[in-house]
Amino acid sequence: MNTRDRLIESTRTLLWERGYVGTSPKSIQQLAGVGQGSMYHHFSGKEELARAAIDRTAEEIGAAADAQLSVPGGAVERIAAYLRRERDVLKGCPIGRLTQDPDVMAAPVLREPVEETFTWLRTRLASVVTEGVDAGELSPAIDPAATASAIVATLQGGYVLARAADDARPFEQAIEGILALLGAYSAR
Repeated sequence: MNTRDRLIESTRTLLWERGYVGTSPKSIQQLAGVGQGSMYHHFSGKEELARAAIDRTAEEIGAAADAQLSVPGGAVERIAAYLRRERDVLKGCPIGRLTQDPDVMAAPVLREPVEETFTWLRTRLASVVTEGVDAGELSPAIDPAATASAIVATLQGGYVLARAADDARPFEQAIEGILALLGAYSAR
């Protein structure tokens, strides 16, 4: 891994663990094993580096979600596979956690990829729900956009419940609950 990538990966790790304020340039440099000169050779400062880290995290999350939501199978089956995939539940969502960071949300350059990620995910899930309606798998009474928002909200809320309880079971219950509600709209 080159110096630039080590800086980005170190920042990603620290943003997830500590948030933006708790991630100092010095801690990034220490984790990356680089000096201050190397950091400022590649990035103008902490904000630009954080943006690169958030962008990379968003790209990975999007690619993984899209891969799971694009496999063959019914809409509910694909959504279930996405929601039930292996995750580090107690650490939370690396993008979702940034919404709780006031410094990220106050900086348009940092907020933008967070907002875009959630917008993309809701849109992608809504398209899968629409496919389910079009295929006759789901009732036409279901609103794809509202359902997609409920799925994302349940997923993010599940992380919060699990972290609060220091136990993955509330997350698993939230996922099973939203899938049961989605199943109630099954047209078959």
